[in-house]
Amino acid sequence: MHKKPNQFSVNGKVMNRPSINWEDTRVFLAIAREGTLSGAAKQLTVGIATISRRLERLESSLQIRLFTRDQQGYTLTDEGRDLISPAEALEQAGMAFGEAAYRNHDQVKGHVRLATAQGLADYLITPALPKLIADHPMLTLEIVTSVATTNLHRRDADIALRMVRPDRGNVSIRQLGLLGFGLYASHSYLTTRQNPSTSILSFEHDDFIGWSEMQQHLPAAQWLTKRVKGRPHRLTTTSLSAQISAVEAGIGMAILPHFIAKKRNLVCVQQELGCDQPIWLAIHSDLANSRRVRAVVDFLEGLIAENKVLLA
Repeated sequence: MHKKPNQFSVNGKVMNRPSINWEDTRVFLAIAREGTLSGAAKQLTVGIATISRRLERLESSLQIRLFTRDQQGYTLTDEGRDLISPAEALEQAGMAFGEAAYRNHDQVKGHVRLATAQGLADYLITPALPKLIADHPMLTLEIVTSVATTNLHRRDADIALRMVRPDRGNVSIRQLGLLGFGLYASHSYLTTRQNPSTSILSFEHDDFIGWSEMQQHLPAAQWLTKRVKGRPHRLTTTSLSAQISAVEAGIGMAILPHFIAKKRNLVCVQQELGCDQPIWLAIHSDLANSRRVRAVVDFLEGLIAENKVLLA
């Protein structure tokens, strides 16, 4: 005979499973262990009336008497004693379930896609990643670097740490810090300038490393355009790393982030250019409460705060 999920058979007879509130089994075990309603109520930190009501509900669902009551307290019936072992198994299963849920909740895992500027990725974020990985070994990270603005609304990335403020989309935005820029050259270039007697801030005969046509919207590119007054750059690139290499090779001067140039032992020819840019953190609003995203956001916030002076 085919049985439904809520049915079982005893001696060939199909019976309906009792509808049990599994929380009532904790009351059953507490009374069995304590011997009184008051003892069970204290153990479970609920009222005696609640204990009594739940016991009655359980006995009604099972349609058996679990305890005998007398002046000494509550004593298990034979039927009740038979249920101690399965009730304890249920208790252990519930504890294991809760512990597993807690471990899963406590552990950050998954994949996060971070869009950021190449300079921040190469010289700030990546060197600090070992700590993030050690804290969250189940987390994987993808870093996307490009000068173009990543569209979080299209889910191109989960998080963006950029110098360009997103102006649309369902995103949460805030400023974390400021990235300072200066005009830098190598020691070798400065010793061989075409007109060393000229003031160091006169750039009429200097060579510059600039950005390609696609990056002319950048503050650094606009500053150079005004300074060279139509003269071609000695070299144009599409990446910050290429500009740093060119400056180190003595090809010319370039506008670089202070925190990178100083690490490369380059000389700051002019510090205040008006090219400083805010560092914006943007998160897709639907992901603001995601544990994996939150872990990376906390890491980035701490990293920017720790290096705030160096960056600016």
